[in-house]
Amino acid sequence: MNLTVKVALAGFVASIGFGPVSSFAQDASCTCTTPYQGAASSIGSIGQANGDVMVSQAAGYGPAKAGNALDFGSRIVVGAKGAASVNVGGCNLDVPANSSLDISRVENNICLKVVGSEQTAAAVSSEHTGQIGAGGNRSWVPLGIFAGMAGAAGILAATQDDGDGGGGVSP
Repeated sequence: MNLTVKVALAGFVASIGFGPVSSFAQDASCTCTTPYQGAASSIGSIGQANGDVMVSQAAGYGPAKAGNALDFGSRIVVGAKGAASVNVGGCNLDVPANSSLDISRVENNICLKVVGSEQTAAAVSSEHTGQIGAGGNRSWVPLGIFAGMAGAAGILAATQDDGDGGGGVSP
């Protein structure tokens, strides 16, 4: 089998493995949007944090406190016995128990999205300062990517000419 056919076949198999990834993309609907005003030290802050409330930081998650600065990529996770509120631009949102808040930039706006308890990874207590434990909905995207790559590698290995002269095209 010549190189062109192998490359085309590998590309097809890889596209099957990577194709469904876009269908797993997170819904971009925002709970609240506010215009982004430009570079500042932070885009908002935590107004209140009561009970089991954690905020993403450079070294993982840490306990949230009123006044903590928030920026793009910040996530607030509220456990079963917690509640929080945030102030970002014109958005003043409450984050109820068993939910999380993600902050992102969509075009020239700040997007705040509250995700309810059905999609929150795990309840967080004040003892957790590292990664949040597994739980909730699991994503099959990594398995699909791995399966696509493994399939492409298998096909390439099966069609590889081993050079023993047993049926290959002579130069």
